[in-house]
Amino acid sequence: MKTHIERNTVQETLVIPLYGRKLCTEQFPNLFRDERAVELIERIDYDFSALEKRAKSTAYRFGALEVAMRETDLMIEAKDYLAAHPFAALVNLGCGLDQTAENCDNGTCKIFNLDLPDVIAVRNTLLPESKRVKNIAADLNDLAWFDRIDATNGVCFLAAGVFYYFKTEQIKRLFPAMAKRFPGGRLVFDAAGKRAVKIMLKTWVKEAGITSISDYFSVDGIETDILPWMKHATVSSRGYMLGYNDLKDPSVPGLFRLMAKIGDGLMKMQIVRMDFTEVCRVLKPGGTFLICNESDGTDETGLKFEKIIDGMKCHTAEELSAALKAAGFSGVTVDRYPKKPWITVLAKK
Repeated sequence: MKTHIERNTVQETLVIPLYGRKLCTEQFPNLFRDERAVELIERIDYDFSALEKRAKSTAYRFGALEVAMRETDLMIEAKDYLAAHPFAALVNLGCGLDQTAENCDNGTCKIFNLDLPDVIAVRNTLLPESKRVKNIAADLNDLAWFDRIDATNGVCFLAAGVFYYFKTEQIKRLFPAMAKRFPGGRLVFDAAGKRAVKIMLKTWVKEAGITSISDYFSVDGIETDILPWMKHATVSSRGYMLGYNDLKDPSVPGLFRLMAKIGDGLMKMQIVRMDFTEVCRVLKPGGTFLICNESDGTDETGLKFEKIIDGMKCHTAEELSAALKAAGFSGVTVDRYPKKPWITVLAKK
């Protein structure tokens, strides 16, 4: 029996991105496949005629590609975390009917899907819980949901299209609290610059009677908009559309690749990754953390092995120093061996 979805309801807002993932699976199968979305669409009783008509437009097709690339990007980061923490928790924040975490399931991780109560009610009907999958009704701004997450073996948080609707002051409270509660965890989310956020929220802001869009979270650059207040995490970002995939697949029109460049460039569309610091938390006050490395990140041998060993990265002394300071260490000193590219880095807590 199919689940009926009424027009002009909260449930309908869950169907639209789901249909986008189905559309992208059909039109760009070499780049993206979400068979779970295709299967779920078949179980929903809803008049898709309006969406099918819109799906013929260039703007809608590119929007579907954006949704697909975002999910692919988040999956890459989640799978990278699970490779090092196979029994970790994957937490999908503001999940809707999205199954990104389930698409990353390695058979041993735990999965937690969080959203508001009316959304979780629909999810429980269409995507009920299982032994390792829990659906949690929660307001992300009420930090009581922290207690519902089993992060014993690590945790990776994913958020797709969520934080555009948060005020900056809410984000400045939420992220540091997550870093403090879940050291060693990871948060991955999509963000965009002020120009893009203003465009995306234009209709919603008008309907909500909001007068100042500048209060809402945007990221023109992590150096200016995140690092000054996010002290206990290593923060990095990559292009939303082209940071993980060059989109040179024959199914992607040249116009879409141009639009992707504009999105990542002018609009500052990006995937932000935060790795919550762990070593600084474990060390006692006054403790010293030592790094010894036979490569300073600039020597030919080290750079050669980066190309040979998948995932290997030889960091420069400057990069290590900056990362340690961002993690909360002070008194970072670097010593270099004069005749070889050997370095030692000392950091005090």
